[in-house]
Amino acid sequence: MAYDYDLFVIGAGSGGVRASRLVAGMGKKVAIAEESRVGGTCVIRGCVPKKFLVYASEFSHAFEDAKGYGWSADNVSFDWKTLITNKNKEIDRLNGIYQKLLDNSDIKTFHDRAVFKDKHTVHLVNEGKDVTAEKILIAVGGYPWTDQSIEGHDLGITSDDALDLPELPKSIVIAGGGYIALEFAFIFAGLGSDVTLVYRGENVLRGFDADVQKQVHQELENKGVRVLTKTIFTRIEEKTSLKHVHLNSGETLKAEQVMWAVGRRPSTSGLRLREAGVETKENGAIIVDDWHQSSQESIFAIGDVTDRINLTPVAIREGISFAQTHFNDNAQKMSYDCVPAAVFTQPPVGVVGMTEAEAKEKVGKVDVYKTDFRPMKNILADNPERMLMKLIVDPKTDRVLGCHLVGHEVPEMIQMLAIPIKHGITKAEFDATCALHPTAAEEIVTLSKS
Repeated sequence: MAYDYDLFVIGAGSGGVRASRLVAGMGKKVAIAEESRVGGTCVIRGCVPKKFLVYASEFSHAFEDAKGYGWSADNVSFDWKTLITNKNKEIDRLNGIYQKLLDNSDIKTFHDRAVFKDKHTVHLVNEGKDVTAEKILIAVGGYPWTDQSIEGHDLGITSDDALDLPELPKSIVIAGGGYIALEFAFIFAGLGSDVTLVYRGENVLRGFDADVQKQVHQELENKGVRVLTKTIFTRIEEKTSLKHVHLNSGETLKAEQVMWAVGRRPSTSGLRLREAGVETKENGAIIVDDWHQSSQESIFAIGDVTDRINLTPVAIREGISFAQTHFNDNAQKMSYDCVPAAVFTQPPVGVVGMTEAEAKEKVGKVDVYKTDFRPMKNILADNPERMLMKLIVDPKTDRVLGCHLVGHEVPEMIQMLAIPIKHGITKAEFDATCALHPTAAEEIVTLSKS
């Protein structure tokens, strides 16, 4: 049977674009459908615009630190609309670049919603036509989830909305304790908002190392964020110009804005996956094997829609693995071992490998090397912000199993450290490396047991 395309991709985010370009470069006929803007969550409404807001919020702390170094930073002001306008200009530019990459690869782009009719056919909703393909790749990502069981839940915004608010809120209540909730708590606090974080768990950043959790919690409070743990919303109502957030503790919080940051879900609703014979988990995530193949042999999925490791670089590498395996006769299995991650709190977090708890569960006894200090830059600034460095080591093999950092520029450090840690570096090899002085990073090669 002849198909319209060798590959049809649903979703033009980072993973879908990378996979489609690679397959087109192999001489295959490729099309891609995107109902929103080309670039996906990361470029349009995620990592990139959020990082611009992080940069903006950090300047308020820099102005304070500068005084200890002799600089006068009086009468400074901030304009939210200027930030959002400039951010949007850059997002428009990146959107154009992504579209040009597709066009230059001779990939047909349908700016439309695609849904399944069968295992080889998708229906383009707006155009009202069917398109067939030998293989179909789903790369639609995820969306911010809100708790619709809470009365007044629709009065809260999500991270998508927070990136384009018409005005900077004077006060905001954020529900959640994961990386998105924390990043926005620091952003709004740094820009001058009164911020309260409400989290149902006992410690923020669930799944991260316990020492990282404690350090970030302390820095939230140092930056003026009020943190309420083991607490949930029970009801939200709007009175005059303020939103009233009722908590299970009996307290009521009043703020201009309320934000949901309680997780994301795969964007599979409405794709008609059942008609194509594609099985999903309870949360809508597409079930795939090690080669990104779904329960239907002609349909594949990569990225956040599979709910494995929901990071942009993971989706990109999955796209490469998919293209090489299924179109280039070069089977490449994606490795999920030692994937580095960063949380752009203030200061930020950088991690790779196992937490102390995970390592103990896997290998038993572990050696822990840790330091907690105030970086040199913060001394003259009289800034109380501290830095954490922690290595988890297998005492039987001396292999470094995990590295956990909190401090200025640690995301840059963790990217470099991920390379040797993934490939089995030992603590002795860390120790044999000469330190670079004066830097904060030098501490990583001088750590002793805690």
